[in-house]
Amino acid sequence: MIYKFKSKAAGDLILLGPSGDQILQIIGKEPAPKGIILPEAMPEAVRALEAAIAADEAERQRQEQEAAEAGEPLPPREGITLRQRAWPMVEMLKRCHAAGKEIVWGV
Repeated sequence: MIYKFKSKAAGDLILLGPSGDQILQIIGKEPAPKGIILPEAMPEAVRALEAAIAADEAERQRQEQEAAEAGEPLPPREGITLRQRAWPMVEMLKRCHAAGKEIVWGV
């Protein structure tokens, strides 16, 4: 599935299924073909995404430290980090909250 998040306060944001599912789960939404994020829920969604990004980066740092202590190289990350994947949604949430506009998908 492809998610196309739309709002009157920001440009469209398109995410592939697994990335969209992950973002929605982080912000407390059930992945679904249609949905809405209301402006009053956006500050908490931003906090949840920022906390998940911080946790992801802390885990990577822990892995790097363990590998360094063991004298082993840590394999490079494959793909895109959560920070890179979530940043457009964080920005969209901030813009839409400031404008008081909802974000919808699948409609």
